Amino acid sequence: MVSRVIPVERFDLVVFGATGDLARRKIMPGLYRRWLDGQIPEGSRIIGAARSRLDAAGYAELIREALAEFVTEAELADARLEPFLSMLSYVAIDATGTDGWQDLRAQMRDDVVRAVYFSVGPSLFGALAERLHAHGITTPDCRIVVEKPFGHDLASARALNQTLAAHFDEQQIYRIDHYLGKETVQNLMAVRFANILFEPLWNAQFIEHVQITVAETVGVDGRGSYYDRSGAMRDMVQNHLMQLLCLIAMEPPNRFDPDAMRDEKLKVIRALDPVASGDVVRGQYAGNGGASYTEDADNPESRTESFIALKAYVSNWRWKGTPFYLRTGKRLRARVSEIAITFKEPPHSIFGEAERWKENVLVIRLQPDEGMDLRVMIKEPGPGGMRLKDVALDMSFAEALGEGMQIPDAYERLIMDVIRGNQTLFMRSDEVEAAWAWVDPIIEAWEKRGDVPRPYDPGSSGPEDALMLMHRDGRRWREIK
Repeated sequence: MVSRVIPVERFDLVVFGATGDLARRKIMPGLYRRWLDGQIPEGSRIIGAARSRLDAAGYAELIREALAEFVTEAELADARLEPFLSMLSYVAIDATGTDGWQDLRAQMRDDVVRAVYFSVGPSLFGALAERLHAHGITTPDCRIVVEKPFGHDLASARALNQTLAAHFDEQQIYRIDHYLGKETVQNLMAVRFANILFEPLWNAQFIEHVQITVAETVGVDGRGSYYDRSGAMRDMVQNHLMQLLCLIAMEPPNRFDPDAMRDEKLKVIRALDPVASGDVVRGQYAGNGGASYTEDADNPESRTESFIALKAYVSNWRWKGTPFYLRTGKRLRARVSEIAITFKEPPHSIFGEAERWKENVLVIRLQPDEGMDLRVMIKEPGPGGMRLKDVALDMSFAEALGEGMQIPDAYERLIMDVIRGNQTLFMRSDEVEAAWAWVDPIIEAWEKRGDVPRPYDPGSSGPEDALMLMHRDGRRWREIK
C-alpha cells in the first residue's frame, strides 16, 4: 500500500544549523523521504546555512553521509538520490555578524514559497530574526520555523515572542513540537472528532483517570550541559506532555482550523489547577555501579530532575474531579510513549463480587508500536460458567494500513505543513506563554524549598515516591514495558 501525497508548491527552504545533529538526523532525511514520495516538486531548493566553511559540493557530500546513516538502504539506493542532492546549496554565514547574509539574499527567489528553519540554539533566534529582516530576506508571506525550547520560563518566552513579533506576524511563526506531527497523535484527533462512539463518554462522568507516559531508555549523554539547565519539567512536561494533555481534554472545535484548534487547547491550559507540592515527584537516575545522571551531565552537585511524575486537574464542566497523571523520565525500563484513558466501572455488576470487574482502558500508543487498543470484558471461553476476562481490541497501524504503508516521521509532516502554510499542529504565542505560566510556579516552589530529586535505578520505572503518588489514590501506574 502506497501512501497518498499531495505535492506542495515549489519552495526555497533555508536551514540554519544545517550541519548540526537535528538537520542531519531528522530534517534532511525527512525532506529526502518527501522527495522520494513525490511530494516535493522539481525546482524546489534547500539552502544550508551554518558557520562551517563549505561549498555546495562539500555540503551535498555531508548530507549524503547523513542519509547513509539515517535512511534505509533501499531509499539510499534510489536513483532519485542524486537529483535530491542537486537541490542543495550552501552559504557559510555568521548568525550574529555580517558575513554571508548578502550571499544568502542573492540565492532567494521571489516566485516560490519562502521558509526559514531555525535549527539552532534558542540564544540565536532573536539575532536570526533581526538579520533576516534587516537584509530583506523575509517577505510578508515568509515562514520561520522555531525549534524548542521556546524560552526557559515565562519571562524569557515573552521576551522571545516580542522579538519575533517585531519582525514577523504571528501567522508567519511556526513553533514546532514534533510530538504533534506523530501519526498517532493526529489519529487521536480523528478518533475523538470523526466518530460519535467516544464523545458521549469523554468526560468526568465516565472517565476515572488519564495517564500520559513518555519513558526513555537513554540518558542525557551528549546533551548534558543543555539538559542540566533544563530538566524534565522544562524539556518534556511544558511542551510535549502538555500538548498531549490538551488533545485529550480539549473541547471539539467548530472546525478543523489552526486557530480554532489552538483556541481550544489554550482553554485547557488556562483551566489547569495549580499543582500541589505533594502532587509532583522529581527523580534523578543514580546507578549502583551503572549510569549516573551527575556523571552524564558532568555536574556532581546537580539537582536537575531526569524524571517527573505529577497529578493535574482541569477545572471545567467536562473534567472537574478527573485526575490527569503525567510521567516522563530518562534511563527507564523501556522506551514507550502512550496515553491511557481509564473508564469507570459500571454502577452495578450483575455477575457478583466473585467476578471482579477490570476497567475498560483505551490506550493510544505513540511509540514504538504505533496504534491503539481498547480493553473490554468478555466471557472466558469454556464450560466453567460466566467467568469474565479482559481482552484487547487491538489495532496496529502497520497491520491495519498494510505492510507497504510507510508511516512518515513527524518532521516530514510538519515541514510540509510549513510549506503549505498550515499552522494547525504548531503552537501559538499565547499557548506557549500559558504553558509557562502553569509550569513556572511548580519549579519556583521546589527551588524555594530546596527540594532534592529522589534517586532511582537506571532500568527501573522511576522513584518509589512516584508509585506512592498513585497508590495513595488507590490507583497504579501502567507498567513500563
